[in-house]
Amino acid sequence: MKSLENKVAIVTGASSGIGEAIAITFAAAGAKVVVSDINEEGGNKVVEAIKSKGGDAFFIRADTSGAEENEKLVAETIKHYGSLSIAVNNAGVGGPAALTGEYPIDAWDKVIAVNLSGVFYGLRYQVPAILANGGGSIINMASVLGQVGTKFSPAYVAAKHGVVGLTKAAALEYADQKVRINSVGPGYIKTPLLTQHLSQEQMDDLVSKHPAGRLGESQEIAELVLWLASDKASFVTGTYYAADGGFLAQ
Repeated sequence: MKSLENKVAIVTGASSGIGEAIAITFAAAGAKVVVSDINEEGGNKVVEAIKSKGGDAFFIRADTSGAEENEKLVAETIKHYGSLSIAVNNAGVGGPAALTGEYPIDAWDKVIAVNLSGVFYGLRYQVPAILANGGGSIINMASVLGQVGTKFSPAYVAAKHGVVGLTKAAALEYADQKVRINSVGPGYIKTPLLTQHLSQEQMDDLVSKHPAGRLGESQEIAELVLWLASDKASFVTGTYYAADGGFLAQ
């Protein structure tokens, strides 16, 4: 039996990068996957990729920065599949690079809305649905920058620190009700979100920050998330798991 056989999972930000890898990995492990993103074309391509390999998935467009869209996402999932067992709150944005004293207010609002409030809104509606199903697992996507700081990204660093704290608080509340809630902290991963705006010199600088001597791959994060979602991690809740090539060990 596959590790996620007959489980229903929502993955946000699933049209590319880490989210895409998680959705495809979940489906291969037997889950019925709701692929969610604001990018409809990309999301539908992921659904097609899953179905081409015999998996079960469908796409729901949702902007996770709004509470109502998170509520609708959960409601449509239950309408389509009948229940919810697993959720991965992965949707995120990077934001511009700027000093804190010069950071654009609208950029701050957007980064916090997607990267932190979006995770809360997800939890707000996912938890009751998972409780109604007898328990399950939620994984929130943080970052190594949920543990340490970096220059020129105050909103991103603040949001990811917030995700780690929110995860711990929620995990404590539901630990005795069979809902496990954990966060994952990727190092710098080769995704479109990261690489599309960087020069080769900037990429090389990021590589140098990782003792492993390279950036991570989306699939490496997906494998960790798969374990956390499965019953193999049945005694794991309220934790932060880094997958960072040694970044935080320095």
